[in-house]
Amino acid sequence: MSYASLPDLIARAGDAEIRQIADRDRDGTPDPDVIAAALLDADNAIDGYVGARYDLPLPTVPALVKTWAVSISRYILHRNGAPDHVRQDYTDAVAALKDVASGRIALPVGANDPAPVSQTGQIMAAHPPEVFTPQKLAGWK
Repeated sequence: MSYASLPDLIARAGDAEIRQIADRDRDGTPDPDVIAAALLDADNAIDGYVGARYDLPLPTVPALVKTWAVSISRYILHRNGAPDHVRQDYTDAVAALKDVASGRIALPVGANDPAPVSQTGQIMAAHPPEVFTPQKLAGWK
């Protein structure tokens, strides 16, 4: 199951843009194999990040994930250089996915959906060196 579809891409970018970037044989319609490859690349990227916290495949596709899939696919389809707004959407999607992987963003899952994969391990914190140690206070009374 793909996170996004051709109608999702068209809804976001418009029919003219999708035809321009996905009609490689110039017959006036987006090439299904080109669209499928871009959507698969986006799915794989999303799974790489989301899989760090959630069981895959996701039972339902949150709207947020669909938005990220559209942004990533659209960027991939612009193989000769994406416009700045498309590049920014892609950058924002990848940044958000990194936040999902690190636990800063939780995907909206329903009551019947599986909970995030539990992460076990040691919590580590850094702190500056101690100022008042027994050695540094030696001689003070």
